[in-house]
Amino acid sequence: MLSKAKTVAEYLASLPPDRREAIRAVRDLILANLDEDYEETMQYGMIGYAVPHRVFPEGYHCDPKQPLPFAALASQKNYMSIYLMGVYMERNNEDASWFRDAWKAAGKKIDMGKCCVRFKKLDDLALDVLAEAIRRMPARRYVEAYLRARAEQGGRSNAGKAATKARAAASRKPVAQRRTNKPKAAAKARARKPERKSARSR
Repeated sequence: MLSKAKTVAEYLASLPPDRREAIRAVRDLILANLDEDYEETMQYGMIGYAVPHRVFPEGYHCDPKQPLPFAALASQKNYMSIYLMGVYMERNNEDASWFRDAWKAAGKKIDMGKCCVRFKKLDDLALDVLAEAIRRMPARRYVEAYLRARAEQGGRSNAGKAATKARAAASRKPVAQRRTNKPKAAAKARARKPERKSARSR
């Protein structure tokens, strides 16, 4: 449920009291642990935390006019959610494993998608773990992880394109051979077919 609020204050004011209290508490936690090279903003209808263009001029590859998203906080229809792109970015490395293990060790049940942690009340969250997840991913490190992931994705894309071209070339080869052999087949057919006498010869 994306908000049309232009500012964080407007966003918070639009929430029902219980949601506002929980979102505000998580926001305060994020701001207290956020690296100074991130900035808070309204992004994609949510409270966002992003690497501004002054730090990373290229911006977000999906929309270079947007700063590179790092985290987000939102009140959805049936739950609230915090998006941790830093954890998702490093999902095959120790950060993702650390996050889930630390959450479990805190005695909390995690409801998490690729990067979204869903919660219905503040007590659902392992706040110390959340704070550490924000703190351990400074903007410079996040940008490096982002660029590395983009490079790997590009490499896989190029490999996929090469494989597609190879398959296409292989599939075209028999067709080309059939076209090359077609005149020979026609000549053989004519040789086997008896000549018809013309009307004049009869």
